[in-house]
Amino acid sequence: MPGALPVRRVEHRPSQDVVEEGWPFTLAPVRQLLRDGLDLGPGVTFLVGENGSGKSTLVEAVAMAYGLGAEGGSSGSLHATRPSESPLHRVLRLVREPGAARWGYFVRAETAHGLYTYLEENPGVRDPRFHELSHGEGFLALFGSRMDTRGFYVLDEPESALSFTSCLALAGQLAEHAAAGSQVLCATHSPLLTALPGARVLELSEDGFAEVAWQDLALVDHWRRYLADPRAYLRHLLPEGAA
Repeated sequence: MPGALPVRRVEHRPSQDVVEEGWPFTLAPVRQLLRDGLDLGPGVTFLVGENGSGKSTLVEAVAMAYGLGAEGGSSGSLHATRPSESPLHRVLRLVREPGAARWGYFVRAETAHGLYTYLEENPGVRDPRFHELSHGEGFLALFGSRMDTRGFYVLDEPESALSFTSCLALAGQLAEHAAAGSQVLCATHSPLLTALPGARVLELSEDGFAEVAWQDLALVDHWRRYLADPRAYLRHLLPEGAA
C-alpha cells in the first residue's frame, strides 16, 4: 500500500527472558518509551541529546527489533564481530501498517569499517570498493547503493564521518528518501541535519524525551553561541592566558 509506514509505533512487549533492571532500563528515555510507547510518523525523525542520554541505545534497539544487524546492515545481515548490544530490542514490539515496505538498513558510524569489509566480501551490484574511499565518501556511497528503495532506514550519528558539505549532501538524500515514502530514524548531534524541513526532532534528557522545535534545541543554542564567541566557551578549558 503506497504511503504505509514500515513502523507506525514502537511499544513495550515484556519478555520472560529479559530482566528489566540496570542499564539501559535506568535511562529516562528508555523508561518513557516502555511506559508510553513512541509513535513514528512518515519522513525523518531525529533523536538528539548529550552523550549517554540513550540516543544510540534506542536506535540500535529499534533497528534490531526490525530485524536489522546490530553492527549495521539489512534484514538478516550476518555481519557481526563483538556483541555489545543491550537487551532492549527483546522487549520491543514494532507495529507496522498493512502493505508497508519491508526493506530496511542500519548504518552506524562506530562499526562502519567492519561493515565495509563485510560488504566488499559480499558485494551488491552497485557497491564501490568502500575501503578505497575516504570515510565520508564511503558513507555517502553506502547511502546511495543500499538505501535506494522505499523502506525503513536507521542511522546512528552519520555526521561523524562527514564534512559540512557532505552533511548537506546527506540532508538532501534524506529529503529525497522522505519524499519517496521511506521512513528514517536518525540519532545525531548535528544542527545541520536536524534543520531538515518537515523533520520531527525528539530531544532526550534525564527527564525522558520530548518533541522540540529546531530553534529551541540545546545543541542549536550551544553552536550558535559558540560560533558567535568561541572564547566564551574555551576560556573555561584552556590554560590561563591561552584563550
